[in-house]
Amino acid sequence: IPWIDPLSQPYIPSDAEYHTIVVPTVDTVRHDFLIDQLMTRGYHVMATGETGTGKSVSIKSHRLMSGKDDTFVQQIILNFSAQTSANQTQDIIDNKLGKRRKGVFGPSPETRCAIFVDDANMPMKEIYGAQPPIEILRQWMDHGGWYNRADNTFRQIIDVQFLAAMGPPGGGRTQITQRYVRHFSVLNFVPFNATSLTRVFSTILDWSLSKGYSADIQ
Repeated sequence: IPWIDPLSQPYIPSDAEYHTIVVPTVDTVRHDFLIDQLMTRGYHVMATGETGTGKSVSIKSHRLMSGKDDTFVQQIILNFSAQTSANQTQDIIDNKLGKRRKGVFGPSPETRCAIFVDDANMPMKEIYGAQPPIEILRQWMDHGGWYNRADNTFRQIIDVQFLAAMGPPGGGRTQITQRYVRHFSVLNFVPFNATSLTRVFSTILDWSLSKGYSADIQ
């Protein structure tokens, strides 16, 4: 596949905020293609790689997470930290999904929900090595749901798919259980090469200089 062919000069609105600018590169086009192919076929996707390789940006800007898809009409973003708990994780998802029928919950009928777990390996481990937020998500992947903490009834959750992003262990990030990772198709994001970096920063620089700076400054 000629990955370079889909690349074109991106349109950046003059009033865009710097942190919202996404400049396509050969790497991001590849990742978008793979994420699209996997998600539309029902697979969960995990992005791994060093900080600054575009994991979170690639996923958040993908059409499935940006509301531009007719099937994945609902998106949930979970930003994990060292203090994230299983209860918080469960409540965020439960509060976003509706009741389909007795004991069954999900997005609107005939649609799907994409749930993105950012910094998935940040939650602190317990004394015996478990990470409760990861375990509650793994329970859904293994058993299709979890228990309502109020009345102990099982809540089946349907029509959801997960995306996750995490960096290598270290600096507060941990090694998460393979019982969770095994449910994902894992994509490794590598640092941008010189060509990609030049494209990104030259595009942003051109956009910045086009905003009315005098010729002397340019």
